[in-house]
Amino acid sequence: MAIKHDLVAVLDFGAQYAMLIARRVRECNVYCEILPHNVTVSELKRRKVKGIIISGGPASVYDKGAPYPDPNLLRSGIPILGICYGTQLIAKALGGVVKPEKKKEYGRTELLVDDETNLFAGLPNHLTCWMSHGDSVVKLPKGFKVLAHTKNTPLAAIGNPKEKLYGVQFHPEVAHTESGVEIIKNFVYVVCGCKPTWTTKNFVEESIKEIKATVGKEKILCALSGGVDSTTVSALVSKAVGKQLTCMFIDQGFMRKNEAKKINDIFTTRFKIKFVHIDASQRFYNKLSGVTDPEEKRHRIGNEFIRVFEEEAKKLGKMPYLAQGTLYPDVIESAVPGLTSTTAVRIKTHHNVGGLPKDIKFKLVEPLKKLFKDEVRALGRELGVPEDIISRQPFPGPGLAIRIIGEVTPERVKILQEVDDIVVSEVKKAGFYKKVWQSFGVLLPIRTVGVMGDKRTYLNTVAIRAVTSTDAMTADWARLPYDLLDTIANRIVNETPTVNRVVYDISSKPPSTIEWE
Repeated sequence: MAIKHDLVAVLDFGAQYAMLIARRVRECNVYCEILPHNVTVSELKRRKVKGIIISGGPASVYDKGAPYPDPNLLRSGIPILGICYGTQLIAKALGGVVKPEKKKEYGRTELLVDDETNLFAGLPNHLTCWMSHGDSVVKLPKGFKVLAHTKNTPLAAIGNPKEKLYGVQFHPEVAHTESGVEIIKNFVYVVCGCKPTWTTKNFVEESIKEIKATVGKEKILCALSGGVDSTTVSALVSKAVGKQLTCMFIDQGFMRKNEAKKINDIFTTRFKIKFVHIDASQRFYNKLSGVTDPEEKRHRIGNEFIRVFEEEAKKLGKMPYLAQGTLYPDVIESAVPGLTSTTAVRIKTHHNVGGLPKDIKFKLVEPLKKLFKDEVRALGRELGVPEDIISRQPFPGPGLAIRIIGEVTPERVKILQEVDDIVVSEVKKAGFYKKVWQSFGVLLPIRTVGVMGDKRTYLNTVAIRAVTSTDAMTADWARLPYDLLDTIANRIVNETPTVNRVVYDISSKPPSTIEWE
């Protein structure tokens, strides 16, 4: 009998950290989903939501056209926690007053706890919190009391314990807030009464049942890239349907140096699954000829992947299902209607989500599409996926095509393969491979003047990109040692004859993305 997990919903009002809030709730072993800010109370009750977190957002509650939830939400009886904009929304909707502050509050701030029950139960009365707001609640609604304050924000946390309505002006979901996860745990466990049943083991058991029910006795194809996501999917589907599964690796020509051979070796010697290797590189190069727009690249690659899968699947007999390693961040960043919040903005189309053709012949099986990367790694370990695959840095489905700015040609891919190989090998040698989220090279569409062997050169420029992150939704540039960067740069210009300049990308996400395209 399947476990019925308690559900906490994050209502997304356009917050930068909406994904992070959901991750924090899941870290409490409670299932959490992000829903549109205007989801109806009837839908929330139909889904038996046990708690709601109203996210922050860029709007001001007193602005014309500011987003508001279902008018009945605050009277629904469902426990609610507002964060930043969510707090202001609760206060204003229930008769409180919100005003712009003369002195805005950003960054780390000392929080003084006034009420050590409910949200702050068991926590110190002095905490460091992370503020990011220009508006504040200046008058409490009826029935509310002050739970915590800061020097500049007298109403930094408010609550109505009787109605189970709470609000915090700071961001408990970010790592900069001391005991932030404990505050969320108190809301989820103490206020909402949720049980911690959302575990990797339970997910495996439930996914296997769901895959079996979906696929039945039909055959299923798995899109395999050799990374942790697709390998975990293949292990999960294999556990569910066994010999009905065939894994297919399509080499689109944009893989890392010797990657195709490595993947072929791994899946023919270490895994007991049907494995097919297709070299379709020329088809993909033809599709990208003359294309420089990043979104167009992703769409064409996504479309061509499916066309190759469809054609090759016919050779294997009737195979109506295609499994792929789509993750929750892929879905969110692609902002596909019907899959994401109404306030979500498309950042980039992931080739396996928004890049798929509308007339796809397969029925998709995507068991990971509600999981974050760290959850997938845990799932892979539970399924026995080898650690060297589990710990691999993420590699985009479109491969080096989106790390080559401008047109993608075999010659330019060859340059970046050599550069990327140097970056990754030196990062590994220095012991930083598992300390950073991703580290790679980017080939830029510019050439610069240089001097090599007393001669003038006019050659390619490459960028080194390395970031730290926990979920890829936000990231900070990695402070790699100067000596390591020096070694990488020296090797690149000495071993790659067409490159004479190396730069280091020190931008974080946001405002940048991790990949350049």
